Amino acid sequence: MATKSSNSNLHRAAKVKNDEFYTRLVDIEKELKHYKDQFQGKVVYCNCDDPFESNFFKYFAGNFNALGLKQLVATSYKPSPIANTELVLQSSLLPGYEDKIVQKPSGPKGRPKITANKFVINEVSDLDGDGAFDLRDIAEQLKANKNNEWAPLELEGDFRSEESIELLEQADIVVTNPPFSLFREYVKQLVEHEKKFLIIGSDNARKYQDIFKLVQENKLWPGYSRVKEFMQPDGTVKKFGNVGWFTNLDVSKRHELLTLYKKYSPYEFPKYDNYDAIEVSKVSDIPFDYKGVMGVPITFLDKYNPEQFEILGMSDNRDPNYEYRTKLYTQDDSPQYNDFNRGTVLKIKGELKSTYTRLLIKAKK
Repeated sequence: MATKSSNSNLHRAAKVKNDEFYTRLVDIEKELKHYKDQFQGKVVYCNCDDPFESNFFKYFAGNFNALGLKQLVATSYKPSPIANTELVLQSSLLPGYEDKIVQKPSGPKGRPKITANKFVINEVSDLDGDGAFDLRDIAEQLKANKNNEWAPLELEGDFRSEESIELLEQADIVVTNPPFSLFREYVKQLVEHEKKFLIIGSDNARKYQDIFKLVQENKLWPGYSRVKEFMQPDGTVKKFGNVGWFTNLDVSKRHELLTLYKKYSPYEFPKYDNYDAIEVSKVSDIPFDYKGVMGVPITFLDKYNPEQFEILGMSDNRDPNYEYRTKLYTQDDSPQYNDFNRGTVLKIKGELKSTYTRLLIKAKK
């Protein structure tokens, strides 16, 4: 369960638009291992990533040949928050050190200090002869201009800029950690350009009406793993309890049937007073023999198989035009309201009780 402090970090970040959260390489590797066969011959675009600082770029550059990539493109934002500094990992495997990032001043790196940059990798090889391919090899290849490109952008490198959109149109898959405060706009752009993607975002985004609509239409779904820690430019580590991956790449668990063992009974699964559906408080308790609509926790999405269930809508009490009403979003966009300043409402033995946000689902078989 997410802690109060970890969730408050995300809320505070959204409020001040502090979006400089760097994803750890271990979290990228943990998630990307599930999709390796989907990158063969693809152009990957990391459009929120400075290659000198991004672990996304490091992962794809280091695994360029193993994944069979056709091309890797990354664009950095102007100015880099840690330009002309060096990030050093102090490992807990060494005596006297803990796992943390230390920011140290360094001399010029031979790259523009104030411009946004474009990096295009078409080929990787071990140029320095150490038997491995790493960022030093990339630097040598960029310097020698051997089948790769490093050039300044005319604009600031924002994913909404004309230059970035032009690169997006040429890409097959977008993989990155977009700004939390711009998540809706970022996803909207990916969908409009019909791109495959694997990105990081807050679980709360699943409740946004525009994001939920994509979930409902099977155009977006959760990935496999959670992301609980991020690094910040000053070297500090931020912990979160409700951040994960969003994707439209194929996920094997979406093809697995959810095992159901409970039998329906009116006593155990009471109906809502404002919608013809039963309350199922745990995903594991979904009755196997109920044919009507069920209200289930939003964590159901992690087990959702679109061949087994249909998502009909979502309960929400945050409609701006009806401050004191509960709204139920349905497929035909015809909301039903109930005059209670609370979440989904249950009437049990004459008493009204509220619950957290519920997905409204129905079994297909």
